[in-house]
Amino acid sequence: MEYSGARILLESLKKENVDVLFGYPGGAVLDIYHELSNHHDLKHVLVRHEQGAVHAADGYARATGKVGVCLVTSGPGATNTVTGIATAYADSIPLVVLTGQVPTPLIGNDAFQEVDIVGITRPCTKHNYLVQDVSQLAATIKEAFHVARSGRQGPVLIDIPKDVQNQMHAFHYPERIKMRSYNPTYKPNNNQVRRAVELFSEAKRPLIFVGGGVISSNSAEELGMFVRSMQVPVTGSLMGLGAFPGDDPLWLGMLGMHGTYAANKAVSNADVILAVGARFDDRVTGKLSSFAAAAKIIHIDIDPTSIRKNVEVEVPIVGDCKLALQGLIKVQETEFADVDWATQYGEWNKQIREWAVTHPVRYLTEDSLKPQHVVETIFELTKGDAIISTEVGQNQMWTAQFYKFRQPRTLLTSGGLGTMGYGFPAAIGAQMAFPDKLVIDIAGDGSIQMNSQELMTAVSHKLPVKIVVLNNCFLGMVRQWQELFYDRNYCSTCMDAQPDFVKLAEAYGAEGYRVTDPAKLKETLKTAFESPLPCIVDVRVEAEENVYPMVPAGASLEEMLLV
Repeated sequence: MEYSGARILLESLKKENVDVLFGYPGGAVLDIYHELSNHHDLKHVLVRHEQGAVHAADGYARATGKVGVCLVTSGPGATNTVTGIATAYADSIPLVVLTGQVPTPLIGNDAFQEVDIVGITRPCTKHNYLVQDVSQLAATIKEAFHVARSGRQGPVLIDIPKDVQNQMHAFHYPERIKMRSYNPTYKPNNNQVRRAVELFSEAKRPLIFVGGGVISSNSAEELGMFVRSMQVPVTGSLMGLGAFPGDDPLWLGMLGMHGTYAANKAVSNADVILAVGARFDDRVTGKLSSFAAAAKIIHIDIDPTSIRKNVEVEVPIVGDCKLALQGLIKVQETEFADVDWATQYGEWNKQIREWAVTHPVRYLTEDSLKPQHVVETIFELTKGDAIISTEVGQNQMWTAQFYKFRQPRTLLTSGGLGTMGYGFPAAIGAQMAFPDKLVIDIAGDGSIQMNSQELMTAVSHKLPVKIVVLNNCFLGMVRQWQELFYDRNYCSTCMDAQPDFVKLAEAYGAEGYRVTDPAKLKETLKTAFESPLPCIVDVRVEAEENVYPMVPAGASLEEMLLV
């Protein structure tokens, strides 16, 4: 039986077990939307902006581990996805973005709502496609999902002209896909794995550094087994939070520019560092020439181009983090079973605990509402059993510092690109995946205004997402830099002209709350969290509170500014 291209697309999505599709219709995808009405097992979430669709698909992907999918029209619909695609690309998040395109005879003729979205997104997608023949559509979709979810994961775009959506063809979905030029390495080299454990046996001051690769490879369990058997302290990047329990005694907190004193001191004094699924970006390393100067580095990553890209590596291990950690555990248990790791690293762990006790992440308490206290209260109320998204800026860093993430896939945040406006639509995506979970977006008053239109999406789909706005009437992180490095010249960072967030919530049919009294904070948050409706909680926090510790740009990790 022959199907239209539109039906082939939707049947292919079902073959990939896609159950949620985030989208916004337009002329170039009308045929797909016409067919969509016949596919009730595909839940469509109508967003209010195409950027919101991509971020929602991204949040869905991060929370579930599945490929997130969104559908938009051509021209401005397609270009509105670019920031979301770049966000997913920077953080290695598997997406398939479906865009409509003008009919193939009109491509290149500057037709209405025509853009070369394949060319535009080439630098920020793992791969992309322009389908010009309906006979290739099903195979292209199969290949796109394979590319998105395999190896170092990432976003893939498929551009589908309007006439291809109308063309008829027999539907056959391939069972397997073969790509001669794309074969990621999953199994690590056994000799390199053994050499890594040998370095640990020679070490006195080892450290494990985890990134988002541990979460995307679902290897948190293996990481925990290895860490506890070896009694090695653990730190992580922003993307690695949740890979190891944030309340475990071996957890040092986040590393880097706004990392903890203990984590930054540990990496600066370690003699062996095992990096698992991390890429040593500039926010982690600080001044590269002084980063981990005394350490031999072991680097596990499925992407060979990430190894030795920023730092020199003693033992490179290309492969899947889960398989590599399993290999380390096997070697440790069979060939190094008689080593008393706890005794060997005893003095080192004692030193690290001293750093953690003498210089904890802290803030000065006053009568005013402190944003750090707000995050601590959210953790107290949720007991860590919630999915937390963030916007970008001070709100993001305070969340990383003061919320103890205990499980993977419970933090959704834009790490590599630092996209303001990401957190709320990402929370919507997570809430679609887990309707019974508490999902909270910890936001700033600047970031939340970038995609606040998605309140209508949350209300219309009865998604009880909670937004907690740490409202300091500033673009807080930029203001902090202006205070510390630009003579307090607060040029264009004051946000005192802002909407009434309570009335904004109510205008959309959500609930709005405002907190100005520290004594009312816990009670108000509890009320909002128990509500069946989407809520905004506008918390008026200390205006000029800063995020500390802070490593100035270009400084080494030991040159921290402290409270």
